[in-house]
Amino acid sequence: MPTRSSIPATPRIISPSPTPSERDALDSYTGPMTRAARRRLATPLPVSEEGNEEDGVPALRKARTRSRSPVETRPTAGRRTSKKRTTKTADAKTTSTGSTAAAPKGDMAVSSENQEREVSNGHLLPPQPAGYTGWGWKDISRSPSPLGLIPIHRHWKAFIHKHEVPRKALHVSIGFFVVWLYLSGTQTLSVCPYLMAALIPIAAVDVLRHHNASFNRLYVKVLGALMRESEFTGYNGVIFYLLGAWIVLGFFPKDVGVVGTLMLSWCDTAASTFGRLYGRYTPRIRSGKSLAGSLAAFLVGVGTSAFFWGWLVPTKGPMPGDELFMFTGTLRLPQLLSEAVGLTPAQATISGGLALGIMSIWSGFVAAASEVANVCGLDDNLTIPVLSGLGIWGFLKIFG
Repeated sequence: MPTRSSIPATPRIISPSPTPSERDALDSYTGPMTRAARRRLATPLPVSEEGNEEDGVPALRKARTRSRSPVETRPTAGRRTSKKRTTKTADAKTTSTGSTAAAPKGDMAVSSENQEREVSNGHLLPPQPAGYTGWGWKDISRSPSPLGLIPIHRHWKAFIHKHEVPRKALHVSIGFFVVWLYLSGTQTLSVCPYLMAALIPIAAVDVLRHHNASFNRLYVKVLGALMRESEFTGYNGVIFYLLGAWIVLGFFPKDVGVVGTLMLSWCDTAASTFGRLYGRYTPRIRSGKSLAGSLAAFLVGVGTSAFFWGWLVPTKGPMPGDELFMFTGTLRLPQLLSEAVGLTPAQATISGGLALGIMSIWSGFVAAASEVANVCGLDDNLTIPVLSGLGIWGFLKIFG
């Protein structure tokens, strides 16, 4: 029996112009639509040149000159532009406040003039005080930035701003002053009161300048050559320098305290100098720290340790207090470790140039590590001497 073939249904032809019922169904759909589809669905309503007076946005009263699209775009609140605004934009903004009264000519001229100025997006604004005290923990980062906050930095860009010659000269001179104090037989504990006597007034003046803008400008004008721009709203690095030297000289043995201060003076300067010169050619260890700067700190740390324990102490000494040194030219394994590997006390002890070399390499490693370390965002003038002192003291506590 032959099967009856089904007659296919007549396909429905959708008109480009939808019916009102179809338009209502499409209006309820909230999916993404292209601009072309939105224009097809929009009803071509006549556009009034004067606009609707009852509309809540009077700025839309005037029709656009290029497009007659009935879809009105309302201004987005909070948007900022860096382009210059014309007088017409200023007039539209003045009427958008809801006031239908005409403004005086003088006020309108001032408003137009203000609106024509560039509106900055705030991306390159100088750092502002973070709170009541005028600074924040983020302001402790002392990397220089050309923001023009310190006038002398603009006049001496290469000498002061880029290379920081006056600041580094002061930084290095502290190390030679420490060497002079050692050669004069001065004890480290006798230096601590002078450091604290200088720290208290300098810190008080720094707090005062953050509460007085005019005094801060005078302070920056006088001492701007020794400052970094981040210290305009942050604390001066001299405070942390004095505090770090006070801690390492007051709480560690004499030789550890002296070497820790020399690490702060010379290794930090070497890392900053060579990091800026060659840091772009080497891998970056962390933000603001490069392999070039760390290698410079390591080499200078090795040389500083060899200079102090290998030449200054045996040649110019002994000085008062040298008998309390932790490093006396010998290194030995701990007794438990030497017994575990079966070494006699003589075999587990090294002295002379080998001991000095190991001590110097370890000191250089500690100097480089403390220069790279970031301890809660604290200033490296504080962390370098303290971490160097802890590293050398711990090493000599085990092997000294």
